[in-house]
Amino acid sequence: MEKISSKAAKKRLANHLTAYAFCAPWMIGFVCFTLFPIIFLFAVSLTNRKLNGVSKYIGLANYINMFQSSTFWNSLWVTLFFTIVMMIVTTIWAVVMALLLNYKQKLNGLFQFCYFLPSVIPTVALAYTFRTIFGKEAGLLNGIISAITGKNVMVNWLYDSRTVYVALFFITLFTYNTGQMMLIFRSGLNDVPRELYEACDIDGANPLQKFIKITLPMISPIVLFNAVMGCISALNGSFALLYPLTGENGDPNGMSQVLSLLIYKEAFSNMKVGYACAMSVILFLIACCFGIGIFAISKKIVYYET
Repeated sequence: MEKISSKAAKKRLANHLTAYAFCAPWMIGFVCFTLFPIIFLFAVSLTNRKLNGVSKYIGLANYINMFQSSTFWNSLWVTLFFTIVMMIVTTIWAVVMALLLNYKQKLNGLFQFCYFLPSVIPTVALAYTFRTIFGKEAGLLNGIISAITGKNVMVNWLYDSRTVYVALFFITLFTYNTGQMMLIFRSGLNDVPRELYEACDIDGANPLQKFIKITLPMISPIVLFNAVMGCISALNGSFALLYPLTGENGDPNGMSQVLSLLIYKEAFSNMKVGYACAMSVILFLIACCFGIGIFAISKKIVYYET
């Protein structure tokens, strides 16, 4: 009896060790490439570290200077505005595109290919392409408008305070994140039971009522997922899009200078790495707050089948 018990214990131990062995690569990667950089970031934010490596502990001085800086507060508000609007615009656009693709029409596959094609282009290349389109003197958009109106249109779309946000949010519709959202939404729409739409048809519901009462609640978990991913993408991925378009100063007049651009400027142009790390900590906390806030709201508006 003791022999059988001993064999079972050894087998359990072997199973546990095998499981830990399979988990070990991920755990090592998480500790080395995620946890350690976050801890190091917090530590450096308490120093006056320069780009050449010279470093001295200064406590919370970086945070005090940051909260007294008008440039930081401008960048913070721009970041919040850009993140919220980009998340809403790209999510709505992805839902609309998915609904259009869900209709049984000819050439649906071609349309999906044409729309998704810009999404697989690297963000930097996409940004430079749109920079050419929205240029002032040789821009394609100004050329088309000039040809249609017969007037010499010379609008600097990316450097005019009246048009910069329209141009930037239009470009976000063609990023990889938006294309990925569209595919996920389309997959979710295909899983909505057809019987629910048939019941709506019997009750005489119009397309808008079917969307609000059936489609939206059924895909609400996917909306939540895409909203979280869109938020993280706007906070962390906006640098690759905005730097080629408006530069590290976020022209015009800092209207597009999100925190990631200001962090880059402080770290590599002004060589204040410790100060840039303090701002990175704030950006990290903002991302956490967005995630917690979205999940808190989702408990009341997201529908889960039980």
